[in-house]
Amino acid sequence: MNALMWEAIWSGTSSGDRWPVPPSSVRGARIASICTGAFALAAAGLLDGRTVTTHWASADGLETLYPRVRVDRDVLYIDDDPLLTSAGVTAGIDLCLHIVRKDLGAAVANDIARELVAAPHRDGGQAQYIARSLPEPTAHTLADTRDWALSHLDEPLTLEALARHARVSTRTLVRMWRQETGITPHQWLLTARVNHARELLEVTDLGIERIAAQSGLGTSTSLRARFRDVLGTTPSAYRRSFQRGSEVPERHATP
Repeated sequence: MNALMWEAIWSGTSSGDRWPVPPSSVRGARIASICTGAFALAAAGLLDGRTVTTHWASADGLETLYPRVRVDRDVLYIDDDPLLTSAGVTAGIDLCLHIVRKDLGAAVANDIARELVAAPHRDGGQAQYIARSLPEPTAHTLADTRDWALSHLDEPLTLEALARHARVSTRTLVRMWRQETGITPHQWLLTARVNHARELLEVTDLGIERIAAQSGLGTSTSLRARFRDVLGTTPSAYRRSFQRGSEVPERHATP
């Protein structure tokens, strides 16, 4: 945020003023903020008592101005339905894709992500700030290994297998993976597998056991457990809500 924007925020709200928002304008509505848009929601009193996020460089300012708001600096976005907040602008894209995925399913969200040339799914709990320099164009990265993993989700994909593909040690693999994505290989693979299972449920008529196998989640019992933990629903209920056709989805890269 530039100096002029900060000056406007501080001069308008430093005394603890709240911007009036008619209750009828927010009743039943979903409201989302991107980056420092959380300041506007906080100024309206909509974030009091909630845990939210904003750009990491503005988190201290948000907490100082609005002590009744809990700020989580370490996530990309927070869905505290019906109020959603995101970190920086790129995280705002992740939040918007999350909303599309929530309402219309993973296949639609992935189609939009492909048009945007964006990652189809970065989990909200992923770190928003990774303290590292951008790699040189010729630097070794794990992007190819992540793409390879997406085309082999039905295989075990151990750390050893990933490290062998990347031609690095397992210790180096874990370090580089966290540097490049903010999460561990295990967390990344779980997100990719659940996302692929969602797509298969949406656009194919495959049975639950087959989807569990093709997505790498193992058995139908494991698939149901993952859906319950991650989505709060069952695979069958998810399919009833989002099934739209019988085409076989492609696997698209995630960060």
